[in-house]
Amino acid sequence: MSGPLPYIGLLRFAGPDAHSFLQGQVSHDTRRLSAGAPLLAAYSTAQGRVVAVLHLLPHTSGVVALLPRELVLPTLERLRKFVLRAKVTMEDLSQTYGVVGEHGSPALSAAGLSLPDAGGGYVEHDGIGVARVGAEPSRYWVIGPAASLAQHGLAGENRGGSGDLERIERDWRLADIRAGLPQVYAATCEMFVAQMLNLDLIDGISFTKGCFTGQEIIARTQHLGRIKRRMFRLRLPAGSWAIGQALRLTDGRAGRLTELARVREEFEALAVLNTDAGAAGAADTEAAPGDAVAAVELPLPYPLRSAATAR
Repeated sequence: MSGPLPYIGLLRFAGPDAHSFLQGQVSHDTRRLSAGAPLLAAYSTAQGRVVAVLHLLPHTSGVVALLPRELVLPTLERLRKFVLRAKVTMEDLSQTYGVVGEHGSPALSAAGLSLPDAGGGYVEHDGIGVARVGAEPSRYWVIGPAASLAQHGLAGENRGGSGDLERIERDWRLADIRAGLPQVYAATCEMFVAQMLNLDLIDGISFTKGCFTGQEIIARTQHLGRIKRRMFRLRLPAGSWAIGQALRLTDGRAGRLTELARVREEFEALAVLNTDAGAAGAADTEAAPGDAVAAVELPLPYPLRSAATAR
């Protein structure tokens, strides 16, 4: 189900140093934005813990980052500490811009909007940006001034009434889960290194771009051996589940939920777990008390290899 995604916020970076500022802060190479390509990246602490997962779009008004609305202001406050003399401005657009999630292209075609080509992945028309989501051929982010989106019939009262917003969000989260796309929320902020979220497997990290915040830990994790925690896709039984909740599976692996969507009486989820049942440390044991969960591991659309090819 397509429509508005009010749980997603927008953070805009503008000014002559916007790209170079982001180059020193996020995990991917922002030079790709200049070629009109959207970018998936992590913003991490100096200790390599992911603060936010960002979908960066090369909007004509500046680089626009999509992330959970609850993390926009905390992320903005952190980044402002590093501006120093850089000519960059940062602004929370969440009140004036909208985010729409489109499954398929009919609504975009009806609105007179072009689709991104296979090479670039992003196209813009009168301030409305359309970006392909990751490697998926027919799922799109649509961003722009809220009034413009409404004029094109993509948001507002004519789409996504209050009764539908929960279903629209559930469908979008479920699509993210099935695509193996990670997300970080307030409940999981600073819990994971980027590789634990599989960002090295889905083109979310550049290992050749040079220094960025958290780079030393992320590079060390990549090159010193097998990554001991990864993000898996699970089917969970009916229950009271929440993002950030600790769990232990019946096979002995333990970890935390990172994304969640109800599917009838059950749930599909993404969870960061130990890759080996016997690898649980003291922290994992303390984090996942109680009965083991009879979860079913579901396939991801990419292999969970221990290391990605350096980019």
